[in-house]
Amino acid sequence: MKLHALGFNEWFEAHATEFRRDAGGIARVSAVDRGAYLIRNESGEVPAELTGKLSYLIESPVDLPCVGDWVAVQYYDNDTAAVIHGVLPRKTFLRRKTAGVNVEFQMIAANIDSAFIVQSCHFDFNPNRLDRYLAMAADGGVEPIVMLTKTDLISPGELERKIAVINPAHRNRILTVSSLTGSGFDEFRQILRPGKTYCLLGSSGVGKTTIINRLIGREAFDTKPVSGTGEGTHTTSRRQLIVLGQGAMLIDTPGMRELALVGAREGVDAGFEDLVGLSAECRYADCRHEHEPGCAVRAAVERGELSHERHSNYLKLRHESEYYEMSYLDKRKKDKAFGRFLKSYKKQMQK
Repeated sequence: MKLHALGFNEWFEAHATEFRRDAGGIARVSAVDRGAYLIRNESGEVPAELTGKLSYLIESPVDLPCVGDWVAVQYYDNDTAAVIHGVLPRKTFLRRKTAGVNVEFQMIAANIDSAFIVQSCHFDFNPNRLDRYLAMAADGGVEPIVMLTKTDLISPGELERKIAVINPAHRNRILTVSSLTGSGFDEFRQILRPGKTYCLLGSSGVGKTTIINRLIGREAFDTKPVSGTGEGTHTTSRRQLIVLGQGAMLIDTPGMRELALVGAREGVDAGFEDLVGLSAECRYADCRHEHEPGCAVRAAVERGELSHERHSNYLKLRHESEYYEMSYLDKRKKDKAFGRFLKSYKKQMQK
């Protein structure tokens, strides 16, 4: 398999020259599991690890290789293992705030052409959470496609009602499927193109791994029985890139219990095109759509043209993103100051 079949196009070729000087080749990260890496090249998959120099130079988890990254590598042991020297620039990415109290970026995947945002039509369906995924995709320049699964568990009328509450700007990119009956999978396969990279995003139990098994045509990846509510349970434990038989690549990801955004103001705006379009009529160009006079967005809410819930969710996501961005920048300043202190201290001890 040639590198271009794995998505290595002219854009990456233009950024690879300086990396090739110090390494023996270019490969793509196909799996990451607790600091261990698998890379895929023309011959297949090879285990890899970071060089000591690269580990030392990394200042933030966002600089670590993630699934979908192109990396410069050097092979050893007859090309059965490799070390990673550097990470090529990312054309697109998916990232979120790390789970818990620590304010840091966590990379989900890189160099994605389209992301399928998966929600079950049963208990998992949540328009507010869907808005978060749409904002995350827009923040990284990834095309989002909404995928509603388990359509066999609801009536056609209920399915139409769920679609009606989704952001109007994304209703022409909604795919409805059932892994049980196979409904929607012909359309799904037509979307997938050879050499393109796709990602499945969603909560635990929405059926992401079952979707992959159905595409492959066999139980290649483990799934668990449905729970008492009819929903699936969490199975996938690592992010991995899978090359499908027709040449498209699909990245499976573990379900996300938390999805907070950091510094994603443009992504939030892009996920709320209808609301941002109204803001052009606001009295003030810097209107935050909260308490300012002459706010066209609040006026639309009062007229019933924009739902109160959607307006509130926009404000919540924007405030959250801005708050975490301030916390992140403050943390980076403190980390750099501490790093300078350590270097100064070491110099003094060497005298």
